[in-house]
Amino acid sequence: MKQSIVLTLVTSAILMTAASLAAEQKPTVASATPAPPAAPAPAAAAPGPAASTTADPATVAELSKPSGGPNGGLYTVKPGNKVDPKTLQGWKTWRALACERCHGAEQEGLVGPPLVVSLHNLTKDQFYKTITDGRPEKGMPPFSASKMVMDNKEGLYAYLKGRADGQIKPGHLYAMDSK
Repeated sequence: MKQSIVLTLVTSAILMTAASLAAEQKPTVASATPAPPAAPAPAAAAPGPAASTTADPATVAELSKPSGGPNGGLYTVKPGNKVDPKTLQGWKTWRALACERCHGAEQEGLVGPPLVVSLHNLTKDQFYKTITDGRPEKGMPPFSASKMVMDNKEGLYAYLKGRADGQIKPGHLYAMDSK
C-alpha cells in the first residue's frame, strides 16, 4: 500500500509538472528554414538542501558521525524503534504535521529533499532556521507559527538525525519503556 501511495504522489507530481510546462509553451509557426539545434538542457539539481546550505567536506564528515544510538547522545534508540521521550515527541511532531507528504514516509524525499541525506549537510542551527523560516521558493512553508514544531524542534531534529544516521528504523516508534 505504501508503494502505491508513493507511486501515486510521484505520478501526480510528474503530471502536474508536464501540464505546467505545456501551458507555458507558446505555439510556433512552421517555417521553411530549420531551427538551429537547441542548446543542451542544464542538468537537474540533485534533491537536497539549497546550495547555500551545503556544508564543506569536514562539516559533512562531522555531521555524518552517528549522534546517538543505544548508549545515548542526541537521541537514544534501542532495537531500532524504541526511543527516548524527546525523540519520540519529535517523531510524533513529524507525523502530526504530515511531513511525509513532501519528504517521504522514510525521509527518502519526494517533492521535498531526502532528509536522510540533508541531515549530513545541515547543522542543527541550519535545520532550525529551515523549519522556522521555511523555504517558500522551494515550496516549504515556515513553521514559526506552529507551537508544536517550535516546542519540539530539538526532538524533531533528533528523530531525523537518527534516521539519517541509520540508527532509527523507519516506521512506528515506541517509548523505550514500552514492551
